[in-house]
Amino acid sequence: MSSLLGMIFALLSVVEASERPNVVFLIADDLGWADVAFHGGAVPTPNLDRLKVEGVELTRHYVAPVCSPTRTALMTGRCWSRFGVTTPQNGRALPFETVTLPRALKECGYDTAITGKWHLGSKPVWGPNHFGFDHSYGSLAGGVGPYNHRYKKGEYSVTWHRNGDLIEEEGHVTDLIVDEAVRWIGGRGDAPFFLYVPFTAVHLPVKEPQGWLDRVPASITGEVPRHYAACILHLDDAVGRIVRAIDGCGKGGKTLIVFTSDNGGSTTENNDAKYPADDYPQGKLTGNNAPLRGQKGDLYEGGIRVPTLARWTGAIPAASTCDALLHISDWMPTIAALAGFEGGSRLNWDGIDAWPAVSGKGALPGRVIYSAGPGFRARSLHHGDWKLIVRDAGKGGGGVHELFHLGADPSETRDLSTAEAGKLAEMKARLDAATKADRDAVAAKRAQ
Repeated sequence: MSSLLGMIFALLSVVEASERPNVVFLIADDLGWADVAFHGGAVPTPNLDRLKVEGVELTRHYVAPVCSPTRTALMTGRCWSRFGVTTPQNGRALPFETVTLPRALKECGYDTAITGKWHLGSKPVWGPNHFGFDHSYGSLAGGVGPYNHRYKKGEYSVTWHRNGDLIEEEGHVTDLIVDEAVRWIGGRGDAPFFLYVPFTAVHLPVKEPQGWLDRVPASITGEVPRHYAACILHLDDAVGRIVRAIDGCGKGGKTLIVFTSDNGGSTTENNDAKYPADDYPQGKLTGNNAPLRGQKGDLYEGGIRVPTLARWTGAIPAASTCDALLHISDWMPTIAALAGFEGGSRLNWDGIDAWPAVSGKGALPGRVIYSAGPGFRARSLHHGDWKLIVRDAGKGGGGVHELFHLGADPSETRDLSTAEAGKLAEMKARLDAATKADRDAVAAKRAQ
């Protein structure tokens, strides 16, 4: 009898493991709301359009206004402000013992890899292999020159690596990232896997090969606008290559694919003097966040609401839309639950398991979305259709307040903070509550 029960439990374990999805998480860098064709962008994005047709668009998916905070929330399921991370981060962002998303998945038997931009600690000793990734490749620091793979001048400039060993390689950064991802997918066995692909496109400096420039619509003129458009085309093609690699090895029905951006689009100068020179086109980037207000660095919608898609063939209804209020920190609880991870209760997640909404099988409870802007100089809070922005407010008191009703005014043109004094007081109280856990993980990081 005992041997029979053992066989039954073993069989159940195999069945449960077979239902755990592989996860491929793709993040563009500085891609704006309207940089994609399915939001009216001028550049064709056929592969992203296909993901939208085959999966779900998450229309109210929020991230941080800049890069490292978004990555912190994805890796931890917590608001970036809990770790004191509000700006691009070259120093180590997380305590070494942090239970990151890849660490949680490894507990569930997953293989884990990152190919692309880390930017949560720009030295090899702070790299992805120290935070749960079996395999890592790309930039330890932030966005790099497309051909020389150099970050900004200084101690973190030489940053291209494989598993913590700094290396020199030839080729365009987008091609290198996707080539590594496709190779890694092709080498998988039966174990479930988590592949994180944080692209550097369309972060400055953009400089694209002639072949991609030749594909840019003639209606787009000017050197930087054409290179920016070519960068979007190149990024879209890379996404398509990864999806085809998944489908080509028969894993399309076993794989959750998520695509998003780390923040809104940028209109800053492309040829940034902080980067080692490499004959970059001069002029402003053309990140497009219309009709949303603001851009990268802002807590307005254009800085933090980004194009987001998810596909899991057979599990997510095709051509569907999810209008639930979602946050980048939701992905760790969501993916961890799908993988069977049971340790979340001890991790103080700010995110929630959003699978019922993403899969179209249920609604989410009422919740708030809290964001701390760069340097804690501004904070925002979403609750339902209402949004509060407080500037220079410390823990939520004082400062300048702006109150918007996004249902009626998605472009944030009408500040209702005077007309809706009662709602303003309610939202300020919610913001005060949300800020109380800020920096609660900083002491652990400093002690290491």
